[in-house]
Amino acid sequence: MIDSHSKGCIRYITIDRIAKANAITNEMLDKLIKITGNSEKNKILVFSGAGKIFSAGADLDEVKKNGLATSPKWEILSDTIHRSPCMTIAALNGTVAGGAMGMVLACDIRISVPAANFFYPVMKMGYLPQPSDAIRLSKICGSSKAKLMLLAAEKINSKKAYDYGLVDEIVSEDNLYSRVDELCLSVSNSKNDLAKAVKKMIP
Repeated sequence: MIDSHSKGCIRYITIDRIAKANAITNEMLDKLIKITGNSEKNKILVFSGAGKIFSAGADLDEVKKNGLATSPKWEILSDTIHRSPCMTIAALNGTVAGGAMGMVLACDIRISVPAANFFYPVMKMGYLPQPSDAIRLSKICGSSKAKLMLLAAEKINSKKAYDYGLVDEIVSEDNLYSRVDELCLSVSNSKNDLAKAVKKMIP
């Protein structure tokens, strides 16, 4: 349900559970954390979803059964992505919801298709967002926009996400992965750990 493969120095990590809108289970969280934390041989990590949706967030069955919505593993995953020395790219092939927003916010670059929507309705479900998600969303979009998404549970489309600064580019569905590959070229061709050193310089 988590597909991971490397092509040169790039590791592609895909959430693949199409029948459940790529909802993330506890087991999938463990695998995402492990893959992301063991990518020192790579220069770039690209996160995406299979099909037309990036991820619907936490699997609702596991939310009810074992409290997945409040698991500390969401925070561990986003922190692992954020601290990765690799350049991290979220290739947003479709809608992002709930807990999946954390991993997207933790990425260095976010590229979206036009059809994607973004929402984080945890408060409506009776839960707090993960602490770092609220901080990163506010840092990226500004506190007012973060409140619109977290307090008012506003669902935004890709155009509004771009206006908010939540996504860096909107590209056609057909061009998503070719654009990601273009963005990878500079880092792919860099010498040794130069790109990792440059990333460390950027707050």
